Amino acid sequence: MAHWAGVCPGSHESGGIKKPGGRRNGNKALGAALGNAAMGAARTKNTYLRERYYRLAARRGKQRAIVAIEHSLLTAIWHMLMNNLDYLELGPDHFTRREPTHVMRRITKQANAPGLTVRFNPIHQTAAAT
Repeated sequence: MAHWAGVCPGSHESGGIKKPGGRRNGNKALGAALGNAAMGAARTKNTYLRERYYRLAARRGKQRAIVAIEHSLLTAIWHMLMNNLDYLELGPDHFTRREPTHVMRRITKQANAPGLTVRFNPIHQTAAAT
């Protein structure tokens, strides 16, 4: 489906060197509608797609992040239509919940940059507290 819409990730390899493939030529009307939906999703507060957009835009740029969000939207729409499912919002803290050790490493690295020392101690909860 993403291939027909022109939002599938492209790649070009020549002589073992990988180069960016760019966006395919797809259905113009669907591409325009996905572009508008992706921009709206990227600006909607407290959503998974907004966090995904900003994470990608920081590394790859805003336009590539929009195309990635278009691909995510189209994939989600396809699964919802094919399996008769409702949309399940993962939430803005999805990446934090998925990889908490990565978040701790990032926070520690940021704190150590100006010369601070950070130590994390686990919280011990008793059975009576829960």
